[in-house]
Order: sequence, then C-alpha cells, then structure tokens
Amino acid sequence: MTYLSARKKIKIERILISPLVLLGRIIGFFSPLKTKHQTILFFSSADIGGAPKVNADITNCIKELKPLIIFSKRPKNNQFAHLFEIEGVRIMDLHNWIDNKLYHFVNIIFRGIIASWIRQQKMKFIFGGECIYFYKVIPYAGKTVKRIELCHLDTWLGYSIGFVDFIDLRIFSTKALMRKVERQYRENYLSVKFSDRLLFIENFIDIPEYELHQNEKLQVLFVGRGASQKRVHLIAAIAEKMQRAGDSVHFSFIGDVDNVIQTADYPFCTFYGNIKDQDYLNSIYKKSDVLILTSAYEGLPVVVMQMMAYGKIIVSTAVDGIPDYVRHNENGLLITATEESEIIDQGAELLRILINDITLIEKFGQKSRALAQSLFSEEVFRRSYRSVFGVTLN
Repeated sequence: MTYLSARKKIKIERILISPLVLLGRIIGFFSPLKTKHQTILFFSSADIGGAPKVNADITNCIKELKPLIIFSKRPKNNQFAHLFEIEGVRIMDLHNWIDNKLYHFVNIIFRGIIASWIRQQKMKFIFGGECIYFYKVIPYAGKTVKRIELCHLDTWLGYSIGFVDFIDLRIFSTKALMRKVERQYRENYLSVKFSDRLLFIENFIDIPEYELHQNEKLQVLFVGRGASQKRVHLIAAIAEKMQRAGDSVHFSFIGDVDNVIQTADYPFCTFYGNIKDQDYLNSIYKKSDVLILTSAYEGLPVVVMQMMAYGKIIVSTAVDGIPDYVRHNENGLLITATEESEIIDQGAELLRILINDITLIEKFGQKSRALAQSLFSEEVFRRSYRSVFGVTLN
C-alpha cells in the first residue's frame, strides 16, 4: 500500500468510527486511571520470543516513569509474563476486550478511553513494541505526547506507512529493516523530515563466560516459535536427510514446533518443547555447536545474539538482517538458496563442512563471540533507550 492510499483509508476510517471514539473519550473522562503513569507501553503479549524479551528489557530501562503496559493480543503461552513483573509497572491485559472480532466496537471505544487517559495524565510518551493496537490509538493521543515505536520485522510496513505523520520516532533493531523503510519513504516521495525520525538501536544480551564443548556428534539446535515464517519443516527435513546419510550430527528443537511438524516422525531428534527455566535453557545452549534457522524472513532473533555470545556457529538463510551479523565463512554459514528443496540440500552440505573440519567450530565460534561482545552491550542499550525517553542516566 502506498502512503497516499493508506492515509486516505485511515481518514475514511476515522470519520466512520468517530462516534465510538467520542463515546470512549467520555467513558475515559468519567473513569480515569487510579494510578499515575508518565508513559503507556503497547505490547501484543508476553509470549515467549525475542520481541517480548526486548520489550521487557525496555520496560526495565524506564521503570522510573512508572509505565502502564497494555497487552492487546490473546497470548499463545504467556511464558514471558514474569519478565514484566517489575516494581512500579502496572499491567493491563485488554485482549479479552479488544482482540475479539465479535464485538470489535469495544476495540474502537477503548481507543477513545486510552486517549482520554493519556491527556488526563499529561503523559510525555507512548510506545509501541511490534503492536498493531499502538497504531490504532496514536491518531487520538494528541500532539503533546511523543509517539515512539520499535520495529523488528517488515511485516506491517505496508500498513504502518499510513501512520508516519503520527509517529515522532521509529526505532529499528536491525540496520536492514531501517534501510528498507528508508527505501520505502523514497519510493513514496516522503519529506526528508520523516527519515530524520528513524533511529537504530542494537538489542542487548548478557555475555556469558566462554566454554568449548567437545561433542562426539555435531550438535545442531533450533530455538523458536512454531510460526510459519520459521519453516521448521525444512530443518526437520535436513535432519532426516542427514540421518539417512549416516552423518555424525544430532538435531534438537526448543519451542512449540509440534504445532507445525509431527515430532513422532523424527525419533532421531530431541524435542524439548517450551523451556521456562533459564538455567536449563542456557545449559542446552552451552552444549550445542550450531544454531540453525531456515526462516523466510527475520529481524535479528535474540537467540542468534545469545548463541553468538556463547561462541556458537549460526547456520541460517541469508534473509533480512541476518547477513549483517552472520558473515559467511567467517563466523557462520549462510544458506543462499531460496527454493525449499535447495535449502534442505544446501543446509545439509554446510553442516557437513563443520563435521569434516571440526577446527571451524572453535574458529567461527570465537569470531561470533567477539562480534557479540562488541555489538550487544547492555550499557549502550540502556543509555540509548533512557535518552529516547528523557530519563536521566544513573
């Protein structure tokens, strides 16, 4: 969708729903928040995943502002909910009200209610972390509040371009995505002022101590959701192909992959499911040699950063932001094929390179770790986000 067509659609929608938004404003006026907040953070859910983890990290950075978190989507597992249990932070899970198509009018009314709360408390900031409902609210939030969003993926760029007039700052967790938005702005002939509102901030991770494990078989790990973009069936196919060939390799999967593949068909693999215990999760990371991804698109998954910090090798499809961090034959291996059958073949061949030359495991791993140490600093992350929200550094 182009900028002009998106803007036209938004204007028509705002006219049609204005009575319900007005009703929401009236309700919000007579039902004000009983707690004080300087900002509202719009998040989809607290499901396990990289984006929710980053959202929790940002919340921690600015907890002095006593944020109100609004969750808008029905959670699938809610396994990161504990990360948001931060002193001074209030959580309001509205998914039962605003994520139901049967009474979508309530979704619209809440836009007015929330806009009323923002104005009553004279909030300085509102923030959206990969949350569609953020876009729904910002046209009504008022001009005095600074509207900030964080983008990890390009999934909603065709939709969100219609809201750029209402967004004061767009933060990107990968340079590849920021470049894509800059290109989108140029293609739509947008003023340079919109490009000036773009900012890149690297995510952060804790850098663990380095341990080198000598495994009898190459230990290959997948970590992630059973989402279609992850194409877990391709990793399972690589595992099956290498099993039949008698390769010295073992595949393990962490996450709800049983949603997308029949795990019983792969008895030669280990399936952990979702893991809540961070220490147990870290122990699996430490014992692995390779993190494998066959995603159709990616930002920069937190697990990639974590495995790099552990000194592990990333074998991944060369999509979006991945090649900015995984350099082929330097600290990892990139799958350049695009057809699924070819991805399976190339993935197996790249893993065989590591099987046939085990010295590469330490060589590539050390380079991955060094890169992680230089890029994924918590200090830089905290300084950047606290600056964005105007929080005085300690």
